[in-house]
Amino acid sequence: MTPARTTTRSTAARTKKTASSPVLTDEHVFLTGGTGFVGQAILERLLSSHPGTRISVLVRGKGSQSAQARLENMLRKPVFKRWMDAVGEEEARRQFAERVSVVDGSLSNVGSLPSDLDVVIHSASTVSFDPPIDEAFDTNVGGAHGVYGALLASGSDPHVVHISTAYVGGIRKGIVPEASLTHDVDWRAEYEAAKSARERVELESRQPEALRKHLQRAKARHGKTGPQAVAQFAETARAEWVRERLVDYGRTRAESLGWTDVYTLTKAFAERAAEELWAEAGHRLSVVRPSIIESALHHPFPGWIDGFKVADPLIIAYGRGQLPDFPGLPDSVLDVIPVDFVVNATLAVAARPAVPKEPRYFQVVSGKSNPLPFHRMYENVNTYFTANPLPDEKGDIRVPSWRFPGGQKVEKALVKRERQAERAERLIERMPATPRTRRWLDTVVKGQHGLEQLRAFTELYRAYVQTEIIFDDTNTRALLATLPVDVQNTEGFDVTEIDWEHYFQNIHFPAVTTLTRAFGKRPAAKAKVTRALPERTDVVAIFDLEGTVLESNLVKQYLQLWSNTVPRKRVAHDLADFAFSLRKYWRAERRDRGEFIRTFMRRYEGFKVAEIKRDVRGPFGKAMMRRALPEALARVQQHRDAGHRTILVTGTIDLMVEPFVPYFDEVVAGRMHERDGILTGFLADPPLVDEARAAWLRHYAQQNGFDLSQSYGYGDSHADLVWLQLLGNPTAVNPDIHLYRHAREKHWNVVDWKRGAAPVPQPEDSEASLTLTEGAGNGV
Repeated sequence: MTPARTTTRSTAARTKKTASSPVLTDEHVFLTGGTGFVGQAILERLLSSHPGTRISVLVRGKGSQSAQARLENMLRKPVFKRWMDAVGEEEARRQFAERVSVVDGSLSNVGSLPSDLDVVIHSASTVSFDPPIDEAFDTNVGGAHGVYGALLASGSDPHVVHISTAYVGGIRKGIVPEASLTHDVDWRAEYEAAKSARERVELESRQPEALRKHLQRAKARHGKTGPQAVAQFAETARAEWVRERLVDYGRTRAESLGWTDVYTLTKAFAERAAEELWAEAGHRLSVVRPSIIESALHHPFPGWIDGFKVADPLIIAYGRGQLPDFPGLPDSVLDVIPVDFVVNATLAVAARPAVPKEPRYFQVVSGKSNPLPFHRMYENVNTYFTANPLPDEKGDIRVPSWRFPGGQKVEKALVKRERQAERAERLIERMPATPRTRRWLDTVVKGQHGLEQLRAFTELYRAYVQTEIIFDDTNTRALLATLPVDVQNTEGFDVTEIDWEHYFQNIHFPAVTTLTRAFGKRPAAKAKVTRALPERTDVVAIFDLEGTVLESNLVKQYLQLWSNTVPRKRVAHDLADFAFSLRKYWRAERRDRGEFIRTFMRRYEGFKVAEIKRDVRGPFGKAMMRRALPEALARVQQHRDAGHRTILVTGTIDLMVEPFVPYFDEVVAGRMHERDGILTGFLADPPLVDEARAAWLRHYAQQNGFDLSQSYGYGDSHADLVWLQLLGNPTAVNPDIHLYRHAREKHWNVVDWKRGAAPVPQPEDSEASLTLTEGAGNGV
């Protein structure tokens, strides 16, 4: 912790001076949440308009960045730009270094605080409405407990301004007064229960019944990727279940106690902690309750905002056409307040200390003095995005018209659309993977994402757009009236001056749409394929064969070879046996790629090795090359030109891949057991697929000094997922549906390489080797 400067001025003198001043003068202010939205604005206002103050800011280190570095880097934020321009960068940095000190700590571990604090502004809290219950309690309730405990230990007697929210009153109707909350819930007992919730849910998630469900689902979707991958997917699903359970725990507990969500519940408990731990101990406490805080109306400049705030995701979702309707009450009041009004009111409260043991409450709101009905907000959003539509890949987005049908009708329509999307997804997953079916999947997934957003928005915002609450602001307006006229003009918070149409059309909506463009979608990953490959010798480029380099599979290869060797008298018998076995092969392929290879390769029992080799050098080899994908072989050559080690790795047996040996630096293939020159139908080694291939690749890179994080991989099947994700530059080539879904989620390259797209390039002179996979299935 950086030691704060001390002063010999007595507490009584400080109190008397502060009580008679309409603004802060030479006070020592302790600020929590200084890196957050409101905290940044408070710190800027103290620096720019209250030049005699000193500020200690609670900041914790993050990663390799120290708390001091994080604090200093805040000067790069847009909120400080106008102040820095006004006084000059050098002078601003001098003042910042002289007036601002860091308290290195966190809400859970505040550490030692200075003993000469005059004012504390506690603005830190979670910014999520719907976090897991333990996280919400840790930040909001545990944070208040930590801050007030550290203050009591410090010996300071500051005036504490506790920033809460106007929605702490819970689910109710009518006027909400500026007063202490009327509830008798034991916040300490609820805090202890919330802290133990994760342990209880974690234990529940590890019960055999729960684990079995996650494993069954992981096997059904990811069985082809291998047992370890299935286990990883199952564990990921378990962890996600724990989080969802804790979120539901928080939401349900809040509703059962009469609050809208766990955010407002824990903010209410934080107020009670402030009252009991600080005010009842004989200290001065003021509670500031802002409503929905949005971008600045005036200061530091119109439209200043730091990331999306409460209402903004809903606004942007509407502008993107993702909300066909919404369960809001058109005549409910949406209580919005610009951030600079919250800051100005907070500092005005800070400059007028409360009486010890008599907390004061100030609701910084607009709903009573300048109400904004929800239908008026909708009209503003509709007007803005009709005149300034957001673009998508098809052009300008046309925003929907809301009819306000009511919550039940919206819910019923949402459930129907969710079921339709689920059925469409299951149907597509059963269809052959083609560019068309992948486009269909994209459409369905995009629609599902929109439905998930609508579901989340409906659950999160219902209480705020269906509210019948009006927040009283008598105390706040009375405080405003005590300020000198010049202070009211520059640091006022008179909500009646807000022209909502002007604020939304000219200030707030342009600000949030600018953020939307700044945080827009990533460019399509396909662009990576056209870039020149970096020249280096410490990377590998791994290519799968079937579906990636060759438009063929094991079944087609077998039929091609069989047709050239089978005696005429066996044709009918073999075809009947083959047709009868197809269902068995299909089931094996769905379960495990290695199982399929073992099962199918039994059909080679009795084939003569010499005949296979002759056919590979003749018609079979020519047929294979006709099915080669020219773009794949051209890509191989690009890697070789860049100095990369190119390797073809396949579960196909070595006898059949001879035509591709000249194109690669190395070919790694399997073998079949033979006796007296005749194949027995058994593999000589485990097939080099899924996790076995990943183990081989890790071992190969380690033994030969290759950097997998910079290497390249090309595969087409969901079974290729495990080894592809080891590589820094994976590409899904003509992928099946499951691999395609994963590739899109992870922003991998996705390409379609087709036969006949270009002439098959001739291989350059090569000294390629054909490596057999003896022992490779074990990664050695």
